[in-house]
Amino acid sequence: WDGFLESLAEEALVTRSLYILRHAKAEETAPGGGGDRARALKGRGRKAARLVGRYLTELGEAPEFVLSSDALRARETAELAREEGGWSAPLELSPAIYESGTDGLLRQIRAAEAAVTRLLLVGHQPGLSLLIGELTGNEPDFPTAALARIDFELEHWSAVAPRSGRLAWLVTPDGIGAQRPKPGR
Repeated sequence: WDGFLESLAEEALVTRSLYILRHAKAEETAPGGGGDRARALKGRGRKAARLVGRYLTELGEAPEFVLSSDALRARETAELAREEGGWSAPLELSPAIYESGTDGLLRQIRAAEAAVTRLLLVGHQPGLSLLIGELTGNEPDFPTAALARIDFELEHWSAVAPRSGRLAWLVTPDGIGAQRPKPGR
């Protein structure tokens, strides 16, 4: 009987993948003194955001929902990745992500719809590396446009808890570029 109950519980669990993307390389200041939230991506950052979008699509791991900080550099990163990857995923901008620590970011993740199994969170440091550490037990270096995938076995996103995830991989734009064949080779 216990085995039967355990199998029912396991059937309700779903593999959920949380993709965490740090905004790409941005200008040091906003034009006209617009403040930190108004900093736009540099050309290099725009290229990196597009590369990440293509990468996820090529892996067959296009997000089903994108949750991004409303700061310009994060929004541009999310929009460029989504466009280049050809994702149909809705994009939600959240002002709360901008300066959130792990508790605030966890609230955002836990509020995701149960039907979503691949969720992309786009935000800022130091919150993102702290979040990865909280969820997996290991806090990584997390440069601009770095992308991590954390897997969970959960019925709902609301069950995400500290150390409940497993870091499946972490890549940077340089690492993605190194994996791609060079033209003419």
